[in-house]
Amino acid sequence: MTRTYTLKRRAEQQAQTRQRIVEAAVELHSSVGPARTTVSMIAERAGVQRHTFYAHFPDDRSLSLACSGLVAERDPLPDAGPWRAIEDRRERLRVGLRAIYRWYDRHAELLGCVLRDAETHALTRDIAAERFGPSLTSYREVLGAKFSAKQRPMLELALSFYTWRTLVRDNGLKPERAVEAMTDAIDPQT
Repeated sequence: MTRTYTLKRRAEQQAQTRQRIVEAAVELHSSVGPARTTVSMIAERAGVQRHTFYAHFPDDRSLSLACSGLVAERDPLPDAGPWRAIEDRRERLRVGLRAIYRWYDRHAELLGCVLRDAETHALTRDIAAERFGPSLTSYREVLGAKFSAKQRPMLELALSFYTWRTLVRDNGLKPERAVEAMTDAIDPQT
């Protein structure tokens, strides 16, 4: 009986250590970015030795997947599925952009660092495409339904984190006003 208890306790401790490492990495990815985060920085923040880090994450990809998975588990990207039921395309666009922009607001620091690093760091680019790509494709499909060829590039602009950041963080627009501005730019009322 003691052996089973000891193995269970050890497994719990290993899971807790792994969780600390992932949380430390996410914090660092949110402040310095994934490309600039080192194993030493993560190990120090998590309170573990480098060899312990490597026992849990033998390569950069496994750590990046764990980090992006934790963020997605705690606060998933908005689901475009329910927006399909909204008949009015302007209202559907408003509802979708509002949800996306709220998610951007909650993850602004992390997204800023990840997207910056994705421009020059191949692993970050691959993980970002893997994690964000399906949702962005869904947003384009659902929100862009019945849009013209001229409206689609404007939708791409509206979906960009950088557009949200420019409107809300850099220029002080209230989030709802940013949603309305982009809705009007994409689908002006006649």
